[in-house]
Amino acid sequence: MGWSGHGVRLPFTDRAEAGRILAERIAHLGLTDPLVLALPRGGVPVAYEIAQRLGVPFDVLITRKIGCPGQPELGVGAIAEGGDPVFDADLLRRLGLTERDLDATARRERAELDRRVAVYRGERALPPLRGRDVVVADDGLATGGTARAALAAVRSKEASRVVLAVPVGAAQTVQALSADADDVVVLAAPSAFHAVGQWYQHFEQLTDAEVLELL
Repeated sequence: MGWSGHGVRLPFTDRAEAGRILAERIAHLGLTDPLVLALPRGGVPVAYEIAQRLGVPFDVLITRKIGCPGQPELGVGAIAEGGDPVFDADLLRRLGLTERDLDATARRERAELDRRVAVYRGERALPPLRGRDVVVADDGLATGGTARAALAAVRSKEASRVVLAVPVGAAQTVQALSADADDVVVLAAPSAFHAVGQWYQHFEQLTDAEVLELL
């Protein structure tokens, strides 16, 4: 397990450009029967470019952050469809919280997750992952909470090889997630990292309609 990245010119123009550059790196991994899964919404344009380059299908893997009670913007965990909640044990300990304290919050986020699955996929099930090489793509990594939950969910479905692919990520987060994936492909991992959007010239929020068009 490890991560690979090489110097690129930052900021990227947009997610599509970043995805095209990333796709060239992934094309050299020699993946077998790969499937590309995007973490929406921002990961969808990135995953689309990877799937186009590889000539393989792509879909979405829905995730939701689990926020701290009273501080919903502070993520203490995350959940991905088909997986169990994944918590930041160190952060919970520092906050004096247990996983049970987050039960109600996790239930609400799972309900919202199910709603988003219905929006993006309707009645269609997530494609089978067992025995396949799966690329999990996002537009960047800050804390990495949702990516960790996504990787755990993919692992639980017995994927053969799990690749995390992001254009840019905080160096510490990229290093930490190298234990959760067989490969982490990242174009840039700056140590001074404040937000994913700072590494893109154009970083507008995507709408559900734009996501559905790419799908």
